[in-house]
Amino acid sequence: MASTQDGVDEDSLYPIAVLIDELRNEDVQLRLNSIRKLSTIALALGCERTRKELIPFLTDTIDDEDEVLHALAEQLGDKGFIHLVGGQEYAHCLLAPLENLAMVEETFVRDKAVESLRNLVSSHATKDLQDHYIPLIKRLTTAEWFTSRTSACGLYSVVYQKVSQQTQEELRMHLKNLCQDDTPMVRRAAAGKIGEIAKVMDKEHVKGDLIPLFSALAEDDQDSVRLLVISACVSIAYILDKSEAEQLLMPVLTSKCKDKSWRVRYMVTDKFEELQTSIGPVLTKKDLVPAFSNLLKDAEAEVRAAAASKIKVFCENLPEEGRAEIILQQFYPCIQVIYLFITKYIFISKNKNKI
Repeated sequence: MASTQDGVDEDSLYPIAVLIDELRNEDVQLRLNSIRKLSTIALALGCERTRKELIPFLTDTIDDEDEVLHALAEQLGDKGFIHLVGGQEYAHCLLAPLENLAMVEETFVRDKAVESLRNLVSSHATKDLQDHYIPLIKRLTTAEWFTSRTSACGLYSVVYQKVSQQTQEELRMHLKNLCQDDTPMVRRAAAGKIGEIAKVMDKEHVKGDLIPLFSALAEDDQDSVRLLVISACVSIAYILDKSEAEQLLMPVLTSKCKDKSWRVRYMVTDKFEELQTSIGPVLTKKDLVPAFSNLLKDAEAEVRAAAASKIKVFCENLPEEGRAEIILQQFYPCIQVIYLFITKYIFISKNKNKI
């Protein structure tokens, strides 16, 4: 068995040499295969050399094809890889390469990096979260490039309940900055996660800190941002009592039913069953019934079609008392119009075929 002058077994150096060689190979498939062997290579190297040699090497390996970077993000997020770096005590060493991957331009690479970072939270001790994970979130949140800030939005909910109250306050402040970011892509990412964040916050902070951000996003000038707050409505409604929901949520929700963008109205329609369940029968009867009736008569065909597909479930979930009256007065005229339209469309289509 060959040895170097330092007494290190040359055979033990072979795995890392193969990895480096294949990662630099012009053949993408070879590089991809090498990345997929990371666990085997790390096992051969041992925990210490994996931490000191392999992880730093991977941290610098972000100038590659998106497919390779995606595979790297996936491998590093595997909880089994934590044992290969020495266990929970050293789990934080996996954050550096994933942080770099969370900054890249390609969305599906960033998303996988964020998913892996989320997976690793449970493998960190509280002190390591405070010392390593929170600084990572802050760096991503305040980074110059919007790609980093969009990635940061996906990390708040998984760590919020695991840190001190002082750190939670800092996270709320940073979240506010993300929701008010100048870049629409960042605001869109924040809007998409605000419901998830609401679930881990105390009710007091949901009402005092989160709902003002939610309301502002609901009035954003980008419809791609506004439509994402609809899902947050469902999550927040479960947290608030009915009087709070009526005061804080329903004005936003009813305004989105009349939004100038048909895409936003379509999203409201798509979430109607969940909204109906979350706000309860009283507010459904008071606010959702007239809103749903209007959506059945919407000027946009896609919205009308989406609402029509929800009629059965919506009516079944209405409170029994007054259900028949609501259906006959509010929905039956709309159903008649839809039925006549469909009948006319079928008749015209058949006649065209004959011609």
